[in-house]
Amino acid sequence: MPIYDYSYTNMEGQSVSLSEYKGDVMLIVNTASKCGFTPQYAGLEKLWETYHERGLVVIGFPCNQFLRQDPGDNAQIREFCTVRYGVTFPLSQKIDVKGANAHPLFKELSGGKAIKWNFAKFLINRAGNLAERFGSTTKPEELAPFIEKLL
Repeated sequence: MPIYDYSYTNMEGQSVSLSEYKGDVMLIVNTASKCGFTPQYAGLEKLWETYHERGLVVIGFPCNQFLRQDPGDNAQIREFCTVRYGVTFPLSQKIDVKGANAHPLFKELSGGKAIKWNFAKFLINRAGNLAERFGSTTKPEELAPFIEKLL
């Protein structure tokens, strides 16, 4: 089922419908600022810079559910990502990705298969369907062949 019925609230407090990205390839990632995988922000930014003009949208969804590794408020998270990693891709306000309060988008994307840690990656094709799912240990640069195939 296409994910265009879902939306998120960006760091500026505005609701963003995923339908705005209809026809684009999306990489949706649950992120954290104090995790061993946090340096992946740099790789995600590089994917964004490399492929954005060809139709890739990277969206980060900060989450504090895994050992409270993103404890800051939204402003602190935005500043950290911008200053430390030069992030320019869209970021959601902090959300839950598992449990009773999980964001509906992540309920859909996980398909009942638990998200085990920060930096789980979901690659969405141009039709709005999940094409690939990658775990935390998969580095962003390893996604390039999958992204190029979908672009």
